[in-house]
Amino acid sequence: MRWLLGLAALMAAHGAALARAPDPTVAHADYADTALWLCRPDLKDNRCKVDLTATIVAPSGKLTVERHVPAKAPKVDCFFVYPTVSNDPGWISDFSPNADEWDDIKLQFARFGSVCRQFAPLYRQGTLRRLRVASGGPAPEGDPPPPGVGAYADVLDAWAWYLAHENKGRGVVLIGHSQGTVMLTRLLAEEIEGKPVHKQLVSALLMGGLVAVPPDKDVGGSFKSTPLCHDAGQIGCVITYVTFRDRLPPPETARFGRARDGLRAACVNPANLAGGPGQPESYFLTRGFLNGSGGDRPTDWVRPMRPIGTPFVKTPGLVTTQCVRRGDFDYLALHVNADPADPRTDELGGEIVRKAGPDLAWGLHLIDVDHSIGALIRIVGQQAETYERRRN
Repeated sequence: MRWLLGLAALMAAHGAALARAPDPTVAHADYADTALWLCRPDLKDNRCKVDLTATIVAPSGKLTVERHVPAKAPKVDCFFVYPTVSNDPGWISDFSPNADEWDDIKLQFARFGSVCRQFAPLYRQGTLRRLRVASGGPAPEGDPPPPGVGAYADVLDAWAWYLAHENKGRGVVLIGHSQGTVMLTRLLAEEIEGKPVHKQLVSALLMGGLVAVPPDKDVGGSFKSTPLCHDAGQIGCVITYVTFRDRLPPPETARFGRARDGLRAACVNPANLAGGPGQPESYFLTRGFLNGSGGDRPTDWVRPMRPIGTPFVKTPGLVTTQCVRRGDFDYLALHVNADPADPRTDELGGEIVRKAGPDLAWGLHLIDVDHSIGALIRIVGQQAETYERRRN
């Protein structure tokens, strides 16, 4: 009987959670509703408060544990829009999150809690099924949404609510990847540039998408007045890149790295903002890849393999990144600093793996954020200090 009561309570709680989810067909949801946020300082179920413990895998093979330390009173905010992760069956996702969204927050955004207050809204994004139908996947169920429902409209509503109720003049960092970068590039161009809030922009980290600039220029194209970053003390600027393996440059069919109309795809290397190569601070999932799209072959981080009980590994000096121009393409080339003489892995995955093998058109899209997230956090921390000094 006791287990039946427990099961009933669990089902009731699950039903209550589902009841809190807004109507997925509503044109404009009210982002005062805590159910519409994955991360917000006042949430009881804050998806940014997760286990981010990492095992540092040194070149020598030595394993040590690093604990994540969130900031106690960060001075700036981070506003995150996640990439395409939803496995919902329709054209756009609903307002009921699950592991699809939660896992991405843990991988790409939660760690920024060491430098900023965190805001990550749910939004009715274009689903993986919608994305994959062009590659022969099953068609999304139902009809496409009417114009103005979901996607950017949700992000805009969430941003407006955040500005009205939470910002209170604080500096803010925009962070996005892939579909999230598409959303935030438009938001910055249409709702921030030329508006009073523009002076509060600490920076924009726009990975895995296109920010276009005139050849060899820092501004113009996607943004009229927001330049690319060249120094960690610079604020009000953009860091953007797409990643390809250095020995597998973008094929002609590549989805990223190429602009049109005489513009170039901007590339800023987080490991060396001034230009040239650098070694970023990487945090990779100990097992697997975002969305499970990177195949099921595990990485033996150290040989002989030893158990690693943390969700992340940190790999000092394992990779080097550098912005490269090759024909029509501009991209961040990632080189694995393989050393067969040491016990650490000489291999690193990151391509989307299909039945026929790696899909090189996507490059290393799955680890765009992972390979440089530590460097990005360090930069945001320095930018936040600069912002506060100049404001005061």
